[in-house]
This record gives sequence, C-alpha cells and structure tokens, in this order.
Amino acid sequence: MKTGGRVVALSGGVGGAKLASGLAGLLGARLTVIVNTGDDFEHLGLSISPDIDSVLYALAGLNDEQRGWGRRGETWSCMEELARLGEEDWFQLGDRDLAMHVARSHGLASGRTLSAVTAGHARRLGIEASILPMSDDPVRTTVHTDVGPLSFQHYFVKHQCRPVVRGMHFEGAEDAAVSGAALAALREEGLETIVLCPSNPYLSIDPILALPGMRDALAAAGVPIVAVSPLVGGRALKGPAAKLLDELGGLHGNAGVVRKYDGLIDGLVIDVEDEAEASELGVPVLVTHTVMNSEASRRALAQDCLSFSRSLRGKRP
Repeated sequence: MKTGGRVVALSGGVGGAKLASGLAGLLGARLTVIVNTGDDFEHLGLSISPDIDSVLYALAGLNDEQRGWGRRGETWSCMEELARLGEEDWFQLGDRDLAMHVARSHGLASGRTLSAVTAGHARRLGIEASILPMSDDPVRTTVHTDVGPLSFQHYFVKHQCRPVVRGMHFEGAEDAAVSGAALAALREEGLETIVLCPSNPYLSIDPILALPGMRDALAAAGVPIVAVSPLVGGRALKGPAAKLLDELGGLHGNAGVVRKYDGLIDGLVIDVEDEAEASELGVPVLVTHTVMNSEASRRALAQDCLSFSRSLRGKRP
C-alpha cells in the first residue's frame, strides 16, 4: 500500500495461504496473518499445525502448488519406513515437512508458546510478515457426522470427507484466549485494513471468530474489513469443500457469504463468474479474478483487495 499502513489477514487452508502470499509480496513486514489453529492435532507424537505450515511454506516460496499442500520437492523415506514398522500412514508427512513438526514439537515441549515457535520458524525461513496462531491455547475442530464425531483431520484426510456432516464445534474455543500478539496487531496504530481470506468460512474462519473477544477486537479496530468469497461460479473450488458446505446448509451463493459474515464485513470481493450477483448482495462489492494459479494472480488479487479497502474508508457505520 502506498500509504505505508499495516494490514491484518485472517487465514486458513490453501486459499488463505495463497492470498496471504500475495499480500506478503506487496507488504512485507507490514502484513500480519492470523491463522486458524482449529485443524491442529497430534500425530505420531508430533504437534501438527497444517494451516500455519501452509502459510509458512507459501510465504517462504516452499509450498507444493501442484499437490496443494506440503513442500515442493518432497521425499517420503521416513513415511515409508514408518509404514513398514506398522505405524499409521494415512496422514502423509514428507521428510522436509517432518523436520518442521519435530522442531515445533521440541519447541512446545521446552515450554515455548506456539506463537514464539512460529515466529522463530518464520524468521529462519526469511519471512518478513508476522505469522500468528489465533491462540496459544488448544482449540480443536470436531466434525459431527453420520458415523459419529471425528476430529477434523480424521474426517478430512483419513475418511476423505465421505461421512455426511451434521454439524461441528470448536472444542476449547470458549476457554481459549486470542493470542496477545494478534490482539496487539488489531490495536496497532497505523492499521488500515483487515482482510478475510478466501478460506472456508465454516472450517477456517469460524474457529478464529469463535474465540472470546475476537469479533469485538475486529470491530474495535475501526478499519474496513473486506472478505474475499471462497466461491467461484457459486461453488467452492474443491469438491470436498463444496460437499461439506452443502451438508451444512450451503452458502447458497455469495448472498450466503454475506449472511455468514453479517455485521462483520464492510465489503465483499467476488469472482467475475459471479458478477450477476453483485447488485443483489447488499454490501459494497468488488468484482475481479479471484482464482489464484500464479504469483502474478495472487499479487493482483491482493492489490485489488487493498485498493477496494481504501475506497471503503470513512464509510464504516
């Protein structure tokens, strides 16, 4: 941003990491990314933070864009040996990715917070932006299905989203505190924009908003809050996400996104495929290309979000 102001983005999932990468390319150290930790879990004795790692790898230029998760140029020797030894291999951890989980687990076991561990990893990967877990307290997304309650990773990866979803809740959220660094970022002088990335509202943004005080902190920031719709052509880009949204009642187009974020956002960014909806959404809308399949497209969408937000300043109720 030409004004030199700071930006906070709320992120989860691959779409969130992509836009965070585009924003980081424009803003550098002026960007703070608050990341969902509801997907975190313990596996093979290690602390896994999938959404944090997606942002770390994307901003460090290490992410595997073809797979959509993990690190590019990955090898799998450790996983192969673990399977040979009879350990569970449904959640694939590449050799380089394993190093991240070992380092995180060691840091947490030594008494450091998830925020401190993440900041250290970001610094060593050469990332200028601040990457903050939404909380240093454990919050775990539980998916209620027709086969019973499942942790998110068991539902999403082990069961490949096959069970029918009846609902979900964020275990521990009511007792968790927003990370101190995240609150400080939202209160910082010079903050100009808050962006809700095109993450799944139910799975990635809701856990962040479920933390006591988070919605109040976002409103008290007093800056435009812009959301990027996760829908293109009225549907989520990935099949499993579309299935889950349908089973939860669906967003029913971008009007559903607006209802989901009712009272929170000042504007919505939608894809050109959904332009016909723009005049019916009841909030200011920017129509642009939201599919991010290259560094140029990520930066272009990031710039569009920042310009759109500038146009909304002074219009908050």
